[in-house]
Amino acid sequence: MNFGSDNTSAVAPRIMEAIQAANEGHARPYGGDALTPVVEARIRDIFEAPEARVFLVTSGTAANALSCALLTRPWEAIFCHRNAHIEEDECGAPEFFTDGAKLVLVEGEDAKMEPQALRDKIRHTGAAIHNIKRGMVSITNATEFGTVYTVDEVKALCDVAREFDLPVHMDGARFANAVVRLGCSPADLTWKAGVDVLSFGGTKNGCMGVEAVVVFDPARAQEFEIRRKRSGQLMSKHRYLAAQMMAYLYGDLWLLLARQANAMARKLADGLASLPEVRMLHPTQANAVFVAMPRHLHQKLHDHGAYYYFWPFDQDLEGDAEEVLSARLVCSWSTTTPEIETFLGLLGWVAPARSLPKAPRSLAPQEAEPDPAQHEGSR
Repeated sequence: MNFGSDNTSAVAPRIMEAIQAANEGHARPYGGDALTPVVEARIRDIFEAPEARVFLVTSGTAANALSCALLTRPWEAIFCHRNAHIEEDECGAPEFFTDGAKLVLVEGEDAKMEPQALRDKIRHTGAAIHNIKRGMVSITNATEFGTVYTVDEVKALCDVAREFDLPVHMDGARFANAVVRLGCSPADLTWKAGVDVLSFGGTKNGCMGVEAVVVFDPARAQEFEIRRKRSGQLMSKHRYLAAQMMAYLYGDLWLLLARQANAMARKLADGLASLPEVRMLHPTQANAVFVAMPRHLHQKLHDHGAYYYFWPFDQDLEGDAEEVLSARLVCSWSTTTPEIETFLGLLGWVAPARSLPKAPRSLAPQEAEPDPAQHEGSR
């Protein structure tokens, strides 16, 4: 019953196999291996963006911070939601990598910026020489509260940015979960809606540690390439990043993994919503569930080995048994129905008298399907 984070899950078997296969023999370093251009071409194909440039890095923080540095100058503002990951969970990395750009926070329900709120923030920024100047907009999809911007919502925010001639970055650490939720094309949710740079996540969705920065305007690519090297994010043994990303994309595994995580979160949310002492805090649209319930229920779950975070973190199990505490529960590609049923059962939920679907076989290694690491030139 581990719902702490999708960062806590194991590496998906097919991705681990690809890493192992890439470990044979020698390969040129720094992206000169044969697999890296195949990965880059595959991402361009997925996003219907033949001119886009693709850069692999090791973490979401690096992807976001370098993207912000590409789009913002030190005296400019980065407009984002007040609960965005770049604001709350990256230890000032965007400010550091941009040499001092200021994050300007925008309000909105369920961690989603509203177009008019964004417009008002931009309009009232940079009016005088004494003020920080307008720089860029950053959108998180799926959001930190497990909600998802639709294509139209992304386009509306990008349209506001364009009113002021500002570029747009998307933090897509859980981009796969958003695409699965919406059933749209990756292109529709990004550059066709007005996004200039995407941090395309892999680590939270079954990879060991790889993210792709997709720069849709090739004119910006050389600067990003230099910034990646200068920041220590151009990995010498680059083939291991490429192997992960190739396996992740092969056969749409990235969507299969996200679909499993989303489905499990939906099952968990439905079960929790049916319980009288539980209150749902945000819509469950991706793979995260936010709830509030009395401390005694948290204590019972904790005593039986459940793992998840209080949200915010400054709550604990000591105190009035009836005090209501809020929490975040995150499902991953490896979350199972028995985990969820056991968790819910501790709260008094009774399973319906019907069989529930098992995790898709496609999440396990398959002998019948070619190994992505065996792609021509993968050595």
